[in-house]
Amino acid sequence: MHTDKKNRKKPLIILIIVLAAVAAILYMAADRYLIQHVKVNNALDTGNTGTENSDTNYTSDDWNYNSDSVTIKINKVSTGTGDDTVTYYTADVTLKDSSSLKSAFADNKFGQNIVEDTSVIASANNAIFAVNGDYYGFRDDGIIIRNGKIFRDIPARTGLAFYSDGSMKIYDETATTAEKLIKEGVTQTLSFGPALVEDSKAITGLGKVEIDTNFGNHTIQGSNPRTGVGIISPNHYVFVVVDGRSSGYSKGMSLDEFSELFVNLGCTDAYNLDGGGSSTMYFMGKVVNNPLGRNHERGVSDILYVG
Repeated sequence: MHTDKKNRKKPLIILIIVLAAVAAILYMAADRYLIQHVKVNNALDTGNTGTENSDTNYTSDDWNYNSDSVTIKINKVSTGTGDDTVTYYTADVTLKDSSSLKSAFADNKFGQNIVEDTSVIASANNAIFAVNGDYYGFRDDGIIIRNGKIFRDIPARTGLAFYSDGSMKIYDETATTAEKLIKEGVTQTLSFGPALVEDSKAITGLGKVEIDTNFGNHTIQGSNPRTGVGIISPNHYVFVVVDGRSSGYSKGMSLDEFSELFVNLGCTDAYNLDGGGSSTMYFMGKVVNNPLGRNHERGVSDILYVG
């Protein structure tokens, strides 16, 4: 009799253990990918006030912006036919002063799982032009300096640094610190990658590269939507957003193709930012590209913008 009771209890105990394990896994997944973890509120003072562009003496249209301090020329390019069609957007940006290149966080908060659409963050910061950043909130390492302020100093990968003299350099995070970079004049860092161009030469063999190995991340090989930034000379940058995963409109680019594109655009150095559904270009109040061919943005944790 006692044996029968014990035998009946075993399946119940096993079920409780399984349910507890599943609940723990679901909580960990939600904590990692859904639950907001705010580390810094009111993270960045961008100096923007009001809702109108503070650069009052300017001319613009759907593809161009010109003032004494900022020049932006956007171009749409489509190549190939049918399933091999690729559509991408380039933005040639020249600044009078490096301080016009800024960064902003979703909801102006630094942390994990805090996201807003690129256009929402851009609008909130009175941006003329913007692209999505490195999605720093997806990981907990890397050197993160934004608008001259240190937010994270956990070296992990090849990073990108913008300097107050208008230069842009690709660097090894593990060979320096955030404090050293600040002393050298760094105003912004991005931690994603890989590097695409160095010393005017395309970096090849990027087909098997991985940026992160944490759960939920995938390789970024193959043809995909892309976002990247390159430099021609101090304060003269080229931003590129490639649409993808949309048959007949744009299949996307491989990293090797992306690196060659930046060389063809005259860049001495270039760096890959977060791509896929994040890839978004914003200009004068609207999204320029067509994310995933569905005109639907994906929330991101940060942007790089001209203001």
